[in-house]
Amino acid sequence: MSATGRMGGRNLEVISGAPGATCPYHRGPISGLSPPSDLELDRALVVDAVAYRSHRHLDRMADVPAGSSESAVDRRERLRKLAMETIDLAKDPTHLGTLECRLCLTLHKDEGSYLAHTQGRKHQTNLARRAARDQHEAVLAAPAKQITNEVKKKVFVKIGRPGYKIVKIREPVSQRLGLLFTVSLPEIKAGIRPRRRFMSAFEQKREVPNRAVQYLVIAAEPYETIAFAIPAKDMVDEEEDPDSVWEHWDADDKVYSCQLLFK
Repeated sequence: MSATGRMGGRNLEVISGAPGATCPYHRGPISGLSPPSDLELDRALVVDAVAYRSHRHLDRMADVPAGSSESAVDRRERLRKLAMETIDLAKDPTHLGTLECRLCLTLHKDEGSYLAHTQGRKHQTNLARRAARDQHEAVLAAPAKQITNEVKKKVFVKIGRPGYKIVKIREPVSQRLGLLFTVSLPEIKAGIRPRRRFMSAFEQKREVPNRAVQYLVIAAEPYETIAFAIPAKDMVDEEEDPDSVWEHWDADDKVYSCQLLFK
């Protein structure tokens, strides 16, 4: 006699028989075998169902992809193994021997954690920043290249100061005051024209700076450069009044003249 049950697609067969019956799975008579009770049959079905469910649950767990935490742990382990194979702690300048990264200011419990940190994004970013900073400091510390096209200072024998004459003038229409400078340059070098410029009192190094004056500087080679102290007032531009403000170089008589007018 047999009782057959089905649970989750699997067959469950319980064999029973009278004394002296023959078991289909064992050769020979079945001795002392009595029919199972309903309680025993229910227990057998429950045990088989629990085993089947456990097996199905394990199959589904094997098919589920790993989560972010498992992936992070696996990645750190792979980085740790890779770092231990490629990095020598004795030659690493950022390792202090106490599992502390001096570059990132982080502490690590063991060598594997430190080596995994050296392969991480934070440590690599700080390494790139330090390399860029070192390169910038090296450029600043390098000596500046000398400019080859520097203007060479003229060297010549000076023959002294030229003769000059200063006349105070007054413009007849507006009654504005001015100065007329006349400089005689008989020994001026051929092809050279006198040049002039205005200089602040704080540019010169001969006298104590005085805010009340400025200087008119006239240069002509081979004479020494001469400067005239004039009042530090606003002057009329040559474009504004070309008849009152002008300069002239007489190449025949070697005389340079210029006239200024104050506002």
